[in-house]
Amino acid sequence: MKKTKVRKYIEEVLKNMPADWLKLTTHRLDIYNEQLAKTQFLDEFETLFEENNAESAALAALPTAYDYIRLGHPLSSILEWAIAKENHLNPDSVISFSSNTIPVLAVLRKNLFSGKKTRILYREYLPDYFDTQSLKQVYGYDFEVEKIADPEHISEFGGSTIFISQANSINDLALSPNIDFWVSMLPGLGSILLVNGESNEKYISEIQHVRRRETISMTPVDCYSTLQQLTDKASSPEYLDLESNKAKVIASIKEITGTNSQACLASSGLSMQYAIMMGLIDEAFEKNKGKAIKIIVPPNCYGGTNDQARRVAATLEEVEILDLLVDRENDMVQSIDSILDEVAKEDAVPYIIAEIPTNPRVEVPDLEQLKKVLSKTRTTATGENAIAPVFILDQTFCPNVQFLARDGIFSSIKAISYVSGSKFPSGGKCTAGYCVANQKAESLLQKIEKHLVLCDNEATGLQVKILAEQLPSMNERIQEAYKNTREFVNFIQKILPEAKINFVSEELAAAGFTPSVFSLDLPTKGDTAESRESYKRSLNLKLINMMITEIPDESKYCVSYGQLKGCYWTIPATSTQGTTKEDDKDYIARVSVSPDLDLEHHKKVFSDFVEQIKVGEV
Repeated sequence: MKKTKVRKYIEEVLKNMPADWLKLTTHRLDIYNEQLAKTQFLDEFETLFEENNAESAALAALPTAYDYIRLGHPLSSILEWAIAKENHLNPDSVISFSSNTIPVLAVLRKNLFSGKKTRILYREYLPDYFDTQSLKQVYGYDFEVEKIADPEHISEFGGSTIFISQANSINDLALSPNIDFWVSMLPGLGSILLVNGESNEKYISEIQHVRRRETISMTPVDCYSTLQQLTDKASSPEYLDLESNKAKVIASIKEITGTNSQACLASSGLSMQYAIMMGLIDEAFEKNKGKAIKIIVPPNCYGGTNDQARRVAATLEEVEILDLLVDRENDMVQSIDSILDEVAKEDAVPYIIAEIPTNPRVEVPDLEQLKKVLSKTRTTATGENAIAPVFILDQTFCPNVQFLARDGIFSSIKAISYVSGSKFPSGGKCTAGYCVANQKAESLLQKIEKHLVLCDNEATGLQVKILAEQLPSMNERIQEAYKNTREFVNFIQKILPEAKINFVSEELAAAGFTPSVFSLDLPTKGDTAESRESYKRSLNLKLINMMITEIPDESKYCVSYGQLKGCYWTIPATSTQGTTKEDDKDYIARVSVSPDLDLEHHKKVFSDFVEQIKVGEV
């Protein structure tokens, strides 16, 4: 194979790249511009390429490609750039996925809203899990499938043509004019989507958003292997005993959660949530045919959860979102009680998504009252028994609490819980997530597993290996991180009593709720509401900038939580609540503390910050 300038350069980049490019799941937001995600990184990378500069220091100085590895990262950006260069495309037109199915679904979703026909062509075979019947009946997509002999001789079509290639190598790409989207499925690595032609460029941002919300990019390790292929180097990935590691992970999850169900393992928390959503909708279509489905979700919860639920509802006429008000002056129990009464009158199917503790205000509802509300027998407008809700619990902040155990607080209702593995389960080493069900909801896991497989969103071999290594120590790390967090919170309350801190009470902690994240509402001043809000926001940034500047090895401006080391700071309104409605956003500081950090140094910097407030320097 001819070694082009691009391939030669990539060889040098792979030799000299920063080690963190293979390991990080999150990056510093202070060197990240969301509006320039990927482009800023690639613009500077392109300059290095033109200068033939692949030195380690130059690569390490590049700006952040994406704020969170689930959306993309340096190696996925470089892989997409290299393939684009080799195929005379714009880098935006090449998108990598860990999933083989989701790139196809992304095009189908766009065409559903556009009312545009789609045909899916393939030459050899489609994967067994590519369930065309479910994609039509459950997801609502309209398309035709056809096997062809040669992708170079494809007829014209009055819609979008997707060609699926079961390639053994990334070098087997061959675009032709009548192919709009080329999906190259790479065994064991993921897939590459090529968007062909200017007329299809309008798909790119929406395809990227599907990758952001329903799956993940091709992982760093798999991007590295694919780049090795591109440079004609034999890639020798670490041998992974998947079945053995998976058995260890599931055993750990059962012990941690107190459940006996067969846990599902997904490539990310949102991949897991997507399978839950589609699995439960599939269940409702089958068991409650013709009835409306109501997804009840807090409007200010984690932005990915909120956005994905609304995106699912937008594609299906039978599904509607109902806002669940849980924070500030609202009470989760009362909100759920009144909403379920309304849903019962309509004889609809209620699915509730909630975070406990809530994010970002770290509130825990009265669990006994919540259980009563969820267990209450309700009647329809005609006096018949209403459909009982399924409670879908995001317990990422407290994965050690056994909500669904046989004697757990929610054992008497249909309940599913899921956790983002990028937090405490992996210590920030991978993005994988998992879900379990209690005894009453165990039968639902079959549907959830079906859609996890259909979307090819299962955890990768390396992700499972990392979880197998990290899960056994999770509860111990949670406890140590909580101790540091409680000490930091008590210190802040002592030296800045005017600040409002959202954190669990000592009583809740004694009951097992030991998160290591708190939100900080700093004191403000001003003659108007606008000036007070503006001052508070500037104060938030001042504090964060002091922390990350004076403790750069430990304090990061980052959305993460549950890492093995350091302290993470963010503003939910500008990070985790990015797609949340403006009125529901929280412009407060969210602080995540790990089991291993120099707490005294953090106290010292915070003391300096308070002194600056007192003397009017901020």
